Amino acid sequence: MSLSSQYKVIASPFGDGLHRDGKRLTPQRLKVLNLFENIGAGKHLSAEEVHEKLVELSSKVSLATIYRTLRLLVQMGLLHERELSEGGHRYELLSNDTPDHHHLICIRCGRTEEFENDQVLEAGKVAAKINGFKLIESSLNVRAICPNCV
Repeated sequence: MSLSSQYKVIASPFGDGLHRDGKRLTPQRLKVLNLFENIGAGKHLSAEEVHEKLVELSSKVSLATIYRTLRLLVQMGLLHERELSEGGHRYELLSNDTPDHHHLICIRCGRTEEFENDQVLEAGKVAAKINGFKLIESSLNVRAICPNCV
């Protein structure tokens, strides 16, 4: 993809949001967002994994730029950030296909797998209602050890 064709994405919500906030739509920012769009919703990557994948694609993007871009994409509501209790963060593309989903997280390697469970969603609704809360999201993080780390 040529640099000029990458800039045509400016008409997207990402490009519009950046320009509205006075920020530039740089090739590096597009590469990070395009990576998440290409791997699809439900995939969770660390900043280091994003950097590795972009380097594999011969993209010249520094790890510091990756961290700044991921923070920006989270602030803009395009990515969701999961903080792992063991330290570190994982990022995923926000999707309307699975708005309320849950995660199995390996406490050793950080591998993250999604799952859906209506009982968890119902428990969240009941708990919110009993306590007078307005439910925004219901999700569960299950910490475990994956088969590769056992």
